[in-house]
Amino acid sequence: MKKIRSIEDVQAVANVSKHILTLFSGGLDSSYILEILKNSSAKVTALAVDLGDDIDESKLKLITDHYGFDLKIIDAQQEFVEHSLVSAIQAQALYLGDYPVSSSLSRPIIVKKAVELAEILECDAIIHTANQSQNSLRRLNGAIERSGFKGFYGSPYEYSAVSREDKSQALFHSGLVGFKNRSVSGDSNLWCREFESGALDNPECFTASESLFTWSRWQPEKQLEKNQIKIGFKQGYPVTLNDLPINLLELITFINNHVGAYEIGRFVGFDHLDQDEKVLEVREAPAATLLMKAYKLLETATLPTDVLKAKAMHNQMWTQEAVEGRFGSMMQSSSYAFIAHTAEFVSGSVLFNLTRGTALATSIVADNPRYLCDRDTWEIQVAKERGTRSLACHGISEQTRQTV
Repeated sequence: MKKIRSIEDVQAVANVSKHILTLFSGGLDSSYILEILKNSSAKVTALAVDLGDDIDESKLKLITDHYGFDLKIIDAQQEFVEHSLVSAIQAQALYLGDYPVSSSLSRPIIVKKAVELAEILECDAIIHTANQSQNSLRRLNGAIERSGFKGFYGSPYEYSAVSREDKSQALFHSGLVGFKNRSVSGDSNLWCREFESGALDNPECFTASESLFTWSRWQPEKQLEKNQIKIGFKQGYPVTLNDLPINLLELITFINNHVGAYEIGRFVGFDHLDQDEKVLEVREAPAATLLMKAYKLLETATLPTDVLKAKAMHNQMWTQEAVEGRFGSMMQSSSYAFIAHTAEFVSGSVLFNLTRGTALATSIVADNPRYLCDRDTWEIQVAKERGTRSLACHGISEQTRQTV
């Protein structure tokens, strides 16, 4: 039995392992794991994978140094963009058409980096911190299983439910302060910042504090001079900002900081657990909002309608496989083959006018459009072309035509 599912499992593994790798964000859950392991005879390395969530190395090192554990930080932002986010834009990866999926996209990259480091360090255990009410539990476990990792793996929070209050108290008594004021659990990367649990537990009575939001806050000093932004695509890939070439990673960062400054990109919705229980989540994702909206407008302007209808089904399949932690499955790969082919025809630009809470397209320019630019002229031409026929060829007499 290789799967870690409880605190007792962690303690048992710590007694037989030589080197344990823990996924570490510096949050309450991952810090509490270090507290559990503090008396372990095994070497412990805490891994933070940087996906654009503003990792503060000094704060993380303060925690790991407190326990005498090693800290490793791996920058995987560019790989995250190329592996996951381009596909998500093209697949219109929205959960049930509601909000941009996020953690589903990041887990494969995090696990890939963790397994690679575990092999280098010769770790015989990988511990993460997802719990029963987080879909990341099956996503992380599934990704580790598919990686072929031979050691122990899993989360002690699958079967050991420890309250946030008890975790923060334990860390406080250990000498770590600053956790008691954290009222929610969060997950963030350059695509989305997501919040759940704590103050957001009860959907019937909750408040999404303004302090949760970093990007989607009304910030006039960050707003654009003309309140406009133009995004350009080449064969399904975002390539320009206001007609100037830009790296997609830089483009995402720019949109989050400057389009988010108009309070654009907030979402409140539900996610489902493995037995279909629903949990509330609050998100902010300005770049995901704008880039997927721009792509949708351009593909609608360019692709045949029957292709768009078929693509909508493939979008859902691709996204569902990601949500269920089956990244790279036959179903997802097959759907993406269709999606990627249609992306080859999506080129052009979209200009947005930005107001508080709204990004409204004011110009859509496709390289090979199917749209009409002058409907009146089109009506006249089509009426002339389609109206060129004679009833005489259908055997109607001159007298009948005069009567008509």
